[in-house]
Amino acid sequence: MRRPLALTLGDPAGIGPELTLRAWQALHDEPQAPAFCFLGDADLLAERAALLGLTVPLRRLANPAALDQASQDFAAIFAQALPVLHSPLPAPSLPGQLEPANAPAVLASIEHAVALTQAGTCRALVTNPINKAALYAAGFRFPGHTEYLGHLAGLDHPTVMMLACEALRVVPVTLHVSLSDAIKQLDAATLAHACRTTHAYLRDHMGIAQPRLAVSGLNPHAGEQGAMGREELDLIAPTLDALRAEGLDLRGPLPADTMFHERARQSYDAALCMTHDQALIPIKTLAFDEGVNLTMGLPFVRTSPDHGTALDIAGHGLARADSLISALRFADRLATPTSGYKSPSDHPNQEAMP
Repeated sequence: MRRPLALTLGDPAGIGPELTLRAWQALHDEPQAPAFCFLGDADLLAERAALLGLTVPLRRLANPAALDQASQDFAAIFAQALPVLHSPLPAPSLPGQLEPANAPAVLASIEHAVALTQAGTCRALVTNPINKAALYAAGFRFPGHTEYLGHLAGLDHPTVMMLACEALRVVPVTLHVSLSDAIKQLDAATLAHACRTTHAYLRDHMGIAQPRLAVSGLNPHAGEQGAMGREELDLIAPTLDALRAEGLDLRGPLPADTMFHERARQSYDAALCMTHDQALIPIKTLAFDEGVNLTMGLPFVRTSPDHGTALDIAGHGLARADSLISALRFADRLATPTSGYKSPSDHPNQEAMP
């Protein structure tokens, strides 16, 4: 028996409902599909399906006990209809129009999904995009989705974000802050935590016995021996040397502009970058529609699309479900220990990085 993946509501005004419907259409008749249950308002899905002309039958589940019972034959249910653990929205939702009154339902869906995943009713967590502005207006006080998940999981350490596609995995050491703040936040402890967490995740969840990590510098040309900055000499290199002494396979600090061509990518299993854009520009260039956000350091598998709510196109039938479908597939593989999942490091060419 393969228990379902939990898929959260996300912001109901965004493209999440449409992505959910299209993902079911794409996956429901696939053998060994990554079957999921949507945690949110079934009426919202029905309304959005009617608006977009999508034919998607829904199977409403009244409570978690019904989901646990349905898990006994979940694959058969998913093949026939999209399962929904129904919870009505407190206010109507129109595409593209944020409604702060629905923020509690957005958060409740996340909380419920985490609880079901930690209890084993669901195999893994996949989250639809949220709109932080709407949540902040309703009193949300976490920097973002990932920090909230860490809080719900009771963690006493920060989580680490990975963006992944079939050709590349990248880890930004600093996240959604200005470049000047990223430089201030970058320290030995933050870099070491990102490296150790990535190493453990690749080993424990992706079946890579000896992960190879490439680590960028902060400055152009990795500082060029101090000519363009000393962070590489004074911070990054000493931290990597200490981690190598622990047994981690690390290369760097490397110039970020030569880390991502095809031959270079074949020499490592994940690339760690000092800033947000160093990491996200290459993966969004390679796989803008298929990239997946993974959260490392949680006591359960969590993935999400690597894009936002796209309020400007919500309800217009323009949203592509590729990234959500990839997130569902990744979660399914990561939550299946026997899958032997290793891509994109399964390649014969182990050339050294230039």
